[in-house]
Amino acid sequence: MRIAILALQGAFIEHEQMLQQLGVETFEIRQIRDWQQPKDGLILPDGESTVQMRLLKELSLFAPVRRAILDGLPVFGTCAGMILLSEGYLGTMDIRVRRNAYGRQLGSFYTTSRVEDIGDDIPMTFIRAPYIEEVLSNRCSVLSEIDGRIVAASQGKQLATAFHPELNDDFRIHQYFLQWITS
Repeated sequence: MRIAILALQGAFIEHEQMLQQLGVETFEIRQIRDWQQPKDGLILPDGESTVQMRLLKELSLFAPVRRAILDGLPVFGTCAGMILLSEGYLGTMDIRVRRNAYGRQLGSFYTTSRVEDIGDDIPMTFIRAPYIEEVLSNRCSVLSEIDGRIVAASQGKQLATAFHPELNDDFRIHQYFLQWITS
């Protein structure tokens, strides 16, 4: 199994390290020739969503990434990666997202909560995090809420979290994503 990780900015190294601990081969996507390698899934990490979007377009990655996701490539977006999947960006998930919803860096926090289909006491680190303001179709399932705000959802083979599972030592969310590929 090979997982591509968008490596334009953000915590892509932490995703790589977590997947490598799970015995999964990874490679970084920085340009179109990287994208052309065989892959079984894709991770869209955090960063700044408008910068990532601009770079996806400038590097001619936007169209092939979007097409692959729409064609069923399993994808996991965290924080800004969740924003990229939403309406107005790649537009592959039926969600509307509020950027920087928890405020500035000082508004960052850590909690644990239940994530549907994964388990209880999932560690959740929020850093200038978004949340899902609205689910736009019944094709999208809410997986977790914190204080009435949607912080995790899935649609088909797309998984999106407002928080950073790669910054904790709990592998369950990454394992859940990988199960989509092996099943």
